[in-house]
Amino acid sequence: MSNEAWLWFWIGAAVFLAIAEIFTAGFFMLPFAVGAAAAAALAYADVGEIPQLIVFLVVSLIALFTLRRFVSRGDEKQHPVGSNRFVGQQARVIEAIDPASNQGRVRMETEMWRATSDSGPIPAGVDVKVVEVRGTRLVVAPLDKETR
Repeated sequence: MSNEAWLWFWIGAAVFLAIAEIFTAGFFMLPFAVGAAAAAALAYADVGEIPQLIVFLVVSLIALFTLRRFVSRGDEKQHPVGSNRFVGQQARVIEAIDPASNQGRVRMETEMWRATSDSGPIPAGVDVKVVEVRGTRLVVAPLDKETR
């Protein structure tokens, strides 16, 4: 294949991958679009096919790892929303929690919630910590005396 054909191939690949990035999540296609653009530059400079492929792979991998680092930093700053904001909060058992019958209630601040426990039954009056939210139930665990 001639270098002009490779040039149009790389330009087409870069445009396709850049547009495909719009429809995907997580910046996965963009690094390969950058790599294709770099390979197109080599094809324009009349460099052979093998160096073009090597530059495409190397530039794509460098761009992928660079973007992943920035994407993961952005993920760390997300705050819990909805009912997941209750995870880590403290509550007090109002009605004894029996995981076998899936019954029990806790009071968290001014709200009453149905609750269950993966750590066994919890009697009324015990302070607990919310470890998960499953549907409309809080999954709780007893607080250690050291964490009060």
